[in-house]
Amino acid sequence: MAKRAGRRSAADPIETCPCGSGVPYADCCGPVHQGASTAATAEALMRSRYSAFAVGDADYLLRSWHSSTRPVRLRLDPGQRWTRLEILGTDRGGLFDTTGTVRFRAHYRQAGRPGSLDEQSRFVREDGRWVYLDALPD
Repeated sequence: MAKRAGRRSAADPIETCPCGSGVPYADCCGPVHQGASTAATAEALMRSRYSAFAVGDADYLLRSWHSSTRPVRLRLDPGQRWTRLEILGTDRGGLFDTTGTVRFRAHYRQAGRPGSLDEQSRFVREDGRWVYLDALPD
């Protein structure tokens, strides 16, 4: 039986990456989560953060959060299964930028019901690497 999208083992190299790249997790967001590489763009960081929610990696989420807005701790909802990410648009956030925004829609299932989260996230470079700053109000 095929494994379902959503919470996955961060150590499973066979799974396709939850970020939607079509690449195995071990060749995509896995190395970023493990600290072996960094996200090159704001969109890449957004994708890695979505994947971290999908595999349940709260430590990576905290490490990739700006120091001025990072919560002390983060508790992920074990009943929420992230199923698909859509990138709706980006503004800046490239290799030579210091700020950027990514608008996305993240799909999930909770208590057997589908849902989605629409957000425009702001990203900045901190100590030379991309981090999540906050969400812009609608």
